[in-house]
Amino acid sequence: MRLVTFTEASSTRLGVLDGDHVVDLAASAPDCPREMCAFLAAGDQAMAAARAAVATGGGRLPLGGVKLEAPILRPPKILAVGLNYADHVAETGMERPTLPIIFNKQATSVTGPTDPMHLPRASTMLDYEGELGVVIGKRCRHVPADRAATVIAGYTIVNDGSVRDWQLRVPTMTMGKSFDTHCPMGPALVTADEVGDPHQLDLQTWVNDELRQTSNTRELIFDSFALIEHLSTAFTLEPGDVISTGTPGGVGVAMQPPKYLVAGDVVRVAIEKLGELVTPVIDEPADTVRY
Repeated sequence: MRLVTFTEASSTRLGVLDGDHVVDLAASAPDCPREMCAFLAAGDQAMAAARAAVATGGGRLPLGGVKLEAPILRPPKILAVGLNYADHVAETGMERPTLPIIFNKQATSVTGPTDPMHLPRASTMLDYEGELGVVIGKRCRHVPADRAATVIAGYTIVNDGSVRDWQLRVPTMTMGKSFDTHCPMGPALVTADEVGDPHQLDLQTWVNDELRQTSNTRELIFDSFALIEHLSTAFTLEPGDVISTGTPGGVGVAMQPPKYLVAGDVVRVAIEKLGELVTPVIDEPADTVRY
């Protein structure tokens, strides 16, 4: 299934993307939770109800009449991975890591699959990073790699927006990775059974019409299962947590000369079986000042 969060008639709720329609679970499976984290926490019963709703064909809305939001509006945790493709390690001139390099992106950085990314007033060094996102489906801890697939609800696309000067000022990277709107996500949470092997997926990123990144998730240094084992050694993973698994080579900062994003650019990230994430870049609006 392709689970989505969507807004229609001023109401935000869950659905299943089915061709050019969205099956509205509020109408066709009213006992299901209407928020993704709660839906995932409800487990197999909620998944079965959603599948039954698609099969019955009720509660269908034209895709053109709804707005797709990020599948998980506010993930409990966004755990991102640095330097996780060999070609990206090479283009940065850094050493291949012996353990996963983990940093956080704040939940307020999340935005939807067609929403704009802001070129911040604090920097002109905005970059893109197309990535596979792993969505946790079960509360879990100390998960061995050979059991990690059992705690994954599905997969999505993430653009790990990176403000390079802010990122590199301090080792933790979190500030430069967490500006508002700098975690576009979607368009759907594609369930693990539909994806199959998550480590055989083509990944491409374009800026406007220029292909910047092309790789396959088989090139991950630490794959999705190894990352779950590593992370769950330290802390509990929860339904709706997102692991952004890292980006391949081809980022703007590594080009000669660097090619940072500017207002008017459109970034498109495509991952096999997951769809496309399309993000226009705009200047940060004046109304972001709030105090």
